Amino acid sequence: MSYPDFSEHGYQVLRELGRNREGGRITWLASKVNTGEQVVIKQFCFAQAGSSWSGFRACEQEIQFLEKLNHSGIPHYLSSFERPDGFCLVQEYINAPSLAETRSFAPEEIKQIAVKALEILVYLQNRIPPIIHRDIKPENILVDQQLNVYIIDFGFARVGSQEVAASSVFRGTPGFIPPEQMFKPTDATDLYSLGVTLICLLTGIKSTKIDQLQDQDDPYLIKFHHLLPRLSLRFLGWLEKMVQPLQKNRFANAQSALEALKPLDVIRVAGVDFSETVLEFKANRLGEKLTQSITIENPIADTLLQGRWEIAPHPHDPPHTPDDHAWIAVTPARFIGNHTQCRVQVDTSKLMADRQYKRQLILHSNAYPQTHTLTVKVQTAAFPIEKRKIPFGSLIGLFLMTVVVAMATTCFPYAGSAFASWLLQMIGNESGRILLLFGIYSLMYGFGKDYSKLKSGAFVSGAVGGAVGGIAGWVGGGTVGWAVVGAVVWAVLLPVGWAVGWAVKWVIDLAEDSFTTVLILLILGFGASVGTGIIAGFLNPFILLALTATSLPALSMLLYSPLKKRRLIAKYRQSEESLIKP
Repeated sequence: MSYPDFSEHGYQVLRELGRNREGGRITWLASKVNTGEQVVIKQFCFAQAGSSWSGFRACEQEIQFLEKLNHSGIPHYLSSFERPDGFCLVQEYINAPSLAETRSFAPEEIKQIAVKALEILVYLQNRIPPIIHRDIKPENILVDQQLNVYIIDFGFARVGSQEVAASSVFRGTPGFIPPEQMFKPTDATDLYSLGVTLICLLTGIKSTKIDQLQDQDDPYLIKFHHLLPRLSLRFLGWLEKMVQPLQKNRFANAQSALEALKPLDVIRVAGVDFSETVLEFKANRLGEKLTQSITIENPIADTLLQGRWEIAPHPHDPPHTPDDHAWIAVTPARFIGNHTQCRVQVDTSKLMADRQYKRQLILHSNAYPQTHTLTVKVQTAAFPIEKRKIPFGSLIGLFLMTVVVAMATTCFPYAGSAFASWLLQMIGNESGRILLLFGIYSLMYGFGKDYSKLKSGAFVSGAVGGAVGGIAGWVGGGTVGWAVVGAVVWAVLLPVGWAVGWAVKWVIDLAEDSFTTVLILLILGFGASVGTGIIAGFLNPFILLALTATSLPALSMLLYSPLKKRRLIAKYRQSEESLIKP
């Protein structure tokens, strides 16, 4: 094959790259004679049979565009020269095949090609006025081994949204031309062509066979979903929007299409839904092992979720591997499935008491995004030291009251027998029986009343009760003496019952737990022993026995709790240094 001689212009042809007979264009790979630099020479042979002078206008227009463009994805214009049979355009040589050649790209690589092609279109559309290529197709996109993308052939390019003349209506490649390109191209025009180009790459269909995907009723509608079952539904939605026949349904420009594409995954990936995003544990005792479950769902159909757990590093935790942590464990640590229940176990035996811990669990998966975070909060149990507040003031008051009662009882031994004798006489008399019933009732009535009302109500009730008792005594006995006795019975026994009731309720309220109850009983016994000893003498063996049996246990209970607390605190402080901090 004979090559043209361009030596007078400083170039030597190396080989033919391609030709377009209709446009009268042959593309040559050449080198500069002086430097050896390789270039591309587009030769427009207008005098050849089958060529037309429209090719010259395209060449002229391409030179005008290339002279103004400066982008790494667009081969630079170098020079031009005339020939007897036509015209030659010299451009930077890009050592990369076009997408029309049979090649295999992974889906993620095709996305990368789309991103870089859109970045070139963004550059063109940001020009003032914007440039519309109008012939984006696999043959006009070069991609090298590093996936660098170059757009070539600006012969059909247009400045702005100019009305298209009738002579250029059918310029472009069938199947890659959107409807508006026939009348008034816009920034969305090249998006349609790029979308069809990407469909060719994803489906493996040649650009010359794109009609196989065109709808019979609407040739601008490309049907491709059935050929791409493994691709992400969001990416397919993006691509479908790129090739919408009506430009109003497409992206408005390359910039908006680029921003929508970047965060998308091409391959359909699994998703992750946690039943809980925060797990809260609360220990009731030290060293307790706590467990909670969490469910991981994959909501994306036709995908399979795979994941593995990792406990995020924390400055206070000992060094650990993904499968071995000091106090947190996840089972199973690795899983495959779209519905998985994992158990999170927390061992609080290595943690400090009465503290709150917060850690992060990281799920690494084949989902989008690849990592998801779960928060674990742990409240450890309080240190087992009884926070008991001993009511020393009340116990002292109870002790003194018991001492006084015991002394009074001991001092008047005959009062009891005299009272019993009088009680027997009253029972034998009808009037006495009536007064006795009133006395019992007054005592019980006073006993049942709320002791908080003692001060305000005892004397009033006693006075009123005395009057009532006096009437009852007069009715029962018919004499003034019985009336006086009835009044005294009611007026005295009602406050006494009230006071006794108050004392009993006070003691019951004071005995809030078993420890305090036992302590109160011992104090009562000790007070009674002291009161009796004061009157009867402490040398009495029974008194000494009672004092010993009540005082020593009470004293040990009062002293044991603080001593135990101090001992436990000291022991805990010694071991605290080896525990993990929050």
